[in-house]
Amino acid sequence: MDMHWLDDVLVLLEEGNMTRAAMRRNVTQPAFSRRIRSFEDWLGVKVLDRGKNRIDISPALAGNEEEIRALVARIADLRGKIAHFDAKSTTVSIAAQHAPVFSTFPDMALRAKRRFPGLKFQLHAGNLDECLTMFLRGDASMLLCYEAENASAMPFGPTISRALWGLDYLVPVVGGALRYSVKDDNTIAMDTPAVVYPDNSYFGEVLNAGGKTFGTRRFSETYVCETPFSSGMRELVLKGLGVGWLPFSMAYREIESGQLISLANHFGRVKLEVAIYADCESAMSAELLETWNGGKR
Repeated sequence: MDMHWLDDVLVLLEEGNMTRAAMRRNVTQPAFSRRIRSFEDWLGVKVLDRGKNRIDISPALAGNEEEIRALVARIADLRGKIAHFDAKSTTVSIAAQHAPVFSTFPDMALRAKRRFPGLKFQLHAGNLDECLTMFLRGDASMLLCYEAENASAMPFGPTISRALWGLDYLVPVVGGALRYSVKDDNTIAMDTPAVVYPDNSYFGEVLNAGGKTFGTRRFSETYVCETPFSSGMRELVLKGLGVGWLPFSMAYREIESGQLISLANHFGRVKLEVAIYADCESAMSAELLETWNGGKR
């Protein structure tokens, strides 16, 4: 179908007269009549009642004028979307652990926006199991997570690729009035209150595996709060509620300013990789993976 036929029909409906409609379309009346016949042939229905001395527009055509106008508008909109399509202005859905949403994603987003200014993100935050489910189910085309050193490979298929944004470390820190309990040798009393991770949380599993003091209930003589959210733990530790383990990227500013004191020199630290997975069947996700690969170097 020639899309000009719909414009012809709309002008004919507005004018109610073949001659005036032809003049508005800048064609002769016979040429305009032939275009309307072509539309009728395509439609398979007569839309004009051609008598000897007059031509009447069928009620079926007149009664669907709004539908025709809506169709023309939708087609014009579709043409515009196709003509001006920019893959870099699409929205990328990312399943992300709670901790890297706060600790690393802001820097990742800034880096991506420099290359793809029109890019938008949709973040789905959750624990690692929830994020894996979203990613495998196809609810997100990318996965952002922490992975402990020597972690086993994720069970993904050949279309899934992995990149490394950089390294982070879980470090034990203390803030508030408890800072004054830290001794010169960077130790603190073992019965100092702690804010700990649950055993079944990702950081809880990592800290338990390393036997890290103040990390979970198992390795804390006195814990005052248990939370799986490192962002919440950060605020509790800053207030001096207890010792807590935080990603260094979430705590370094406060460590530099003296609001938090790192106890890593005595109690150690846990190395973490900031991993990004992408379903490379999504072109934009594949490009982002390349952009973020080695982002901390």
